[in-house]
Order: sequence, then C-alpha cells, then structure tokens
Amino acid sequence: MIFENIEFHNVAELESVPGMCGYRLQRFPKEVRNSLGHKEHERGRFYSQRAAGCEIRFATDAKFVRVSLSAVEQDGTVLVYKGNFFHSSYVLKAGVITTLHLEEPPKFSEVEEECLNGYSFSPGIWRLKFGRDCGISFHYIDSFGHEIRPPREDEVPKLKWLAYGSSITFGSNTSLYSNTYIEHAARRLGVDILNKGIAGSCFCDEPIVDYIAEYEKWDFATLELGVNMRGRFTPEEYEKRVRHLLQRIVEKKPNKPVVVIGIYPNGSLYALNKENPITQSNFIFDKISKEIVESMNSRYLYYVDGKDILTDFSGLSIDLVHPSDYGHIIMGENLSRILKEILP
Repeated sequence: MIFENIEFHNVAELESVPGMCGYRLQRFPKEVRNSLGHKEHERGRFYSQRAAGCEIRFATDAKFVRVSLSAVEQDGTVLVYKGNFFHSSYVLKAGVITTLHLEEPPKFSEVEEECLNGYSFSPGIWRLKFGRDCGISFHYIDSFGHEIRPPREDEVPKLKWLAYGSSITFGSNTSLYSNTYIEHAARRLGVDILNKGIAGSCFCDEPIVDYIAEYEKWDFATLELGVNMRGRFTPEEYEKRVRHLLQRIVEKKPNKPVVVIGIYPNGSLYALNKENPITQSNFIFDKISKEIVESMNSRYLYYVDGKDILTDFSGLSIDLVHPSDYGHIIMGENLSRILKEILP
C-alpha cells in the first residue's frame, strides 16, 4: 500500500480509529479480521490486528528524517534498516507518540558502493520493521523539506512470499522479530515476506481462505497448518477446511506454488499418555494434509514435513511448542534450503 509517497508493506489497510490520531497498520481488511473465530474462540480478531512483519518503507535524499509512531495496547519494538543493513532499534511506549530521529549512516559514504549494493534491498531505502508485540499507528514523517518517495521495483525483492500459519509463523517467543524463521528464510532467499500468521487462531476460516485466494500480491505461499486446530476440530472438519483452502487457492492461483507445512515437532509428540487427543492429532492431521496435497495432483502443490524444518528439539522454548530464537534460525535455514530445491 502506498500512502503519502510511503510504502506500507504487509499492510492491507491504514485504519483511522475514532478518538485517536494517526493511522493504524492493519495486516488484514476489517471485514476479514472481524469475522475470525470458531465458536467461543475469537482471539484471532485481536491477534490479526498486531503489526507482525509490517514495514514502513521510503527513500529520500534528506540526511536526517523524523518518523512519529505509537504503539497501541502495549509496548512495541521497531527495527530500523537501511536496505539490508541494520540501523537501530527503538521501544515504543504504549499510548505515547514517539518520534524517531534517523540519520543517514556516515560510513556509507566512506566505502565503495559495490559493497552496499547487490542485496535484496537497495541501501537507499529506509525500512522500519515491526514485530508481533502490538498494533502500531503511523503519524507522520518530517524530511525537512526534502522529497520522499516509495521504493522502486528494482530496489526491493522481486518475489513476494505469503506465509499463513500459527503463532510460530506469527513470531511468538522470539526475542527479536527479525529472528523469526520466515524472516530468516526470506533473507536467505532474497524475497519479500508477507506475514499473515495469526497466533492461536490458524483455523482456515472462510474469510482467510477467500483473502489468501484473492490476494494479488504474492508469488508463492507457505501454509503452516494443524497445530492450532488440535483438540478443537475433528479430523473430518480439519480435512474439510484444509481441502477447501487448497482448492480455492488452486482455483484462483493455478500457477502459484503453495507449500503446506506439517505440524512442527512439539512436546505432545513425546507425551507419556499416548492416547492423549492432542498427541493423536499431530499424526492424524499431518496425514490428512499430506493426503490432500497428493490427491489434488497439482504440480504447484507441495507438502513438507515439519520435522524436516525444526530438526533440533532443543530449539523449542520451555512450553515445548514455540521455538526459541535458536530454533527459528535453524528452521529458517532448513526451510530456505527446502524451498530452493522444490520451487520452480
């Protein structure tokens, strides 16, 4: 989305909230996020409002700029980059408008241009990246009289990767959002990532199915499915929802590669009670996902076992579900290698 000559990456809407100044960065349209949920579980409606993977991008010849932002419900972190190069990190205090003063890196003018160029992002692009902590509102940019423009196509990655999934894709339990497995893999692949993960609420809801199938801005997609649906959906309902999701995507995007990722290793795989329904669901849901992919007989549909991505069980945090930063980095390395091998 382009607004006031600024690119808002991974943003579907800039929402003006009554009684609040600024524009809230929304990853999903209002009609999608306000329709999420299954029975009494509607937590996806507020997790979908968090700015995981959203970025503010712009170019300017100004030597310094000021960007005003605010975190909505709780403190949030913003990571600032010039192209692929890390610039700085700031904490946005909840309910307070914070103005970041950003200056052109002096070292950039002291080295040969070749060492700064040739990466996925041009070093002339300012990038403000937000994590999964909270919602973020944009207020203004002051470039002190210098023009601002959005990035050109040749200044950002050519390919866009849409990642749908659970809190693991969303980035939960990482101490730094840029360490999430999808961010790490995207950098290895030199592609742009669109984080559409929804913590605890990856249910293949009808509004999400339609949104992903109709969304025009992705070149390939990964769907991390199953973990949030254990204990809440029967195998029959799981099969129905996953099949519908894949059929709609193939119908609307017949030539776009789609990778279904099985449930990542977690503590329930090793539960002492082998009859535990959650333990059983790990195996049953993965079997269903793989069989659906195979039955659809599409050259652009792939299934990847979660165990081939999270290959070190100690990469989990102590809840034995969510990977730590170390686990995410392992996953990013493995997934980028797998995607390189299977994608056209």
